[in-house]
Amino acid sequence: MIDRPTVDRILDAANIVDVVSDFVSLRKAGTSYKGLCPFHDDRTPSFSVSPVKGVYKCFSCGAAGNVVKFIMEHEQMTYPEALKWLANKYHIEVHERELSTEEKQQESERESMFLVNEWAAKYFENILHNDVDGMAIGMQYFRSRGFRDDIIRKFQLGFCLSGRHSFADAALKSGYQRDFLVKTGLCFERENGELIDRFNGRVMFPWIGVSGKVTAFGGRLLDSRTKGVSQKYVNSPDSVIYHKERELYGIFQAKKAIAKHDLVYMVEGYTDVISMHQCGIENVVANSGTALSVYQIRMLHRFTSNIVLLYDGDEAGKHAALRGTDMLLSEGMNVKVLLLPDGKDPDEFARSHSAESFRQYIEENQTDFIVFKINVLLQGVTDPVKRSEAVGSIVQSISVIKDPILRDTYIRECSNRTGVPERTLMEQMNRNIHSNREQQTREQQQQRAEEQTKKPSSLSTPVHMVSHVEQMLMQAVVRDGDKIIIRNAKDESTGQVYNLTVAQYIAYDLGLDNLCFSNPIFTQMLNEAVEHSGEEGFKAEEYFTQHADMNVASVAVKLSVDRFQLSESLQVKETEATLRDRVMHLIGDFRLDYIDHHLKELMTQMGTTKDMAELMKIMEEIKKLQDVRNVLAKKLGSDILI
Repeated sequence: MIDRPTVDRILDAANIVDVVSDFVSLRKAGTSYKGLCPFHDDRTPSFSVSPVKGVYKCFSCGAAGNVVKFIMEHEQMTYPEALKWLANKYHIEVHERELSTEEKQQESERESMFLVNEWAAKYFENILHNDVDGMAIGMQYFRSRGFRDDIIRKFQLGFCLSGRHSFADAALKSGYQRDFLVKTGLCFERENGELIDRFNGRVMFPWIGVSGKVTAFGGRLLDSRTKGVSQKYVNSPDSVIYHKERELYGIFQAKKAIAKHDLVYMVEGYTDVISMHQCGIENVVANSGTALSVYQIRMLHRFTSNIVLLYDGDEAGKHAALRGTDMLLSEGMNVKVLLLPDGKDPDEFARSHSAESFRQYIEENQTDFIVFKINVLLQGVTDPVKRSEAVGSIVQSISVIKDPILRDTYIRECSNRTGVPERTLMEQMNRNIHSNREQQTREQQQQRAEEQTKKPSSLSTPVHMVSHVEQMLMQAVVRDGDKIIIRNAKDESTGQVYNLTVAQYIAYDLGLDNLCFSNPIFTQMLNEAVEHSGEEGFKAEEYFTQHADMNVASVAVKLSVDRFQLSESLQVKETEATLRDRVMHLIGDFRLDYIDHHLKELMTQMGTTKDMAELMKIMEEIKKLQDVRNVLAKKLGSDILI
């Protein structure tokens, strides 16, 4: 358990803009910051972060919460794990009691696997720098690639000793369970139960996720062992914490530079990324030779819309540049391509150029993707059938672009370069667009069907049929619950004089008729607001948006943040009297809403009841409620006229 004072220190230190910026490229917009939402496929910035309130909200998908909720949702952490993550970021020491053996076994599988990977990364790094074999073999390899010590440290490079059990023995000796050594892929188990090091005798490249956690490893055979071996690199297998299609090598080290330059360079391998960093170009990531996935593209899109595919100029490089590019275009990325000269890869090119000369070369030689594809697919092609297929592939790429003006520009360019009439290309493009939309609709329907069958998350807010009036009344509790609206009221029975806050007045007034909110979370929040109203310094909005219960915090954020905010000069200042009138009117509306709902229930009962005595009783109750409703409606109408 983390004690409350420590939690308060963490929350006080955590800057939500600073934290969210580690994962999303934010730009200032008035008093808030905006960016692409990391919780859904966001194409226009609908994700807002308020540094004043310390909350975030997406006005498209509805995701909302405080800084702890953001880390919990984004990194799939528990509440304590998210607090520890923030504590580590802001160098706050967290004191916890030692867990028992039983409690250790109950720790989540994800956290256990991350802990094993973190230890393994430090173990491999220590071997590289301090073990005789690590320095003689592993470090010698990195030296032969020209890597400096600071770059080796930056990427936490390491070495796994060549013994078949060296790593496994060290891990078991340090108290790590063999089950997690296997699940992370660091070891594999033979039928006889023997643990074998997956990466023995290899130099190690840790995969560090966007949040800074080690998710997996890549291991390379040294040059003396690669003769006749088709697979020089071995990567960790997919696991609970690592899916290759969702990760990009170097993203953690590159994310700030990507946002700063509003551009990312995509290369193929580990050493390409590392050499470019050493050269001074840090906004670079690698997909490690696999086709880009939509998850990787959306991760990059949080930081930039501009990508340059940077590969060597051989046939393999051309093929790599063509892979996954339709997906990049469909996700709204601006794609350019650069094939390096003389068969050099980015690793070799970076070692012979400074950052300035490298960037200048890229700027002068990069090609728009569509132009690149036309040049590659049509170069030397004279066969009509193959030429038609090539043009069809080019038009398909243009079809997935969302911007209609950009599509038309590319169609015109394609027509000029291929000699195919623009009208013909346009007709084919429109057919493709129609087909793409139908396919997308089918996929969305299938996805919705799958989501409906899934068990709801334990973090999700329970769904209730909440009226608009109830939400507005709860909004008053969140935003103004601590403000006094009744002063110097006198209790006739005791003679005591008292003040009432918004929360206290709402609870008192509803309690007169035993009314309550339909949403139990609203009821909980009202009770807490009443309970804390007498405390000095209590601010309802701050209390609820930073609440330890993430369901409460999410509800509070949604009620406290407006999509559109007037400038301070245009905002109408609400007085104590106008606030009191608004709250009283909302309570009246709530009563009217409650009566209407109850009347509908009685009318339904009347239609199904056959017993005459029961029917007369229902009709009598309906008459009473209708009279009350009419009086209340007239009163509310008079208030409105005033």
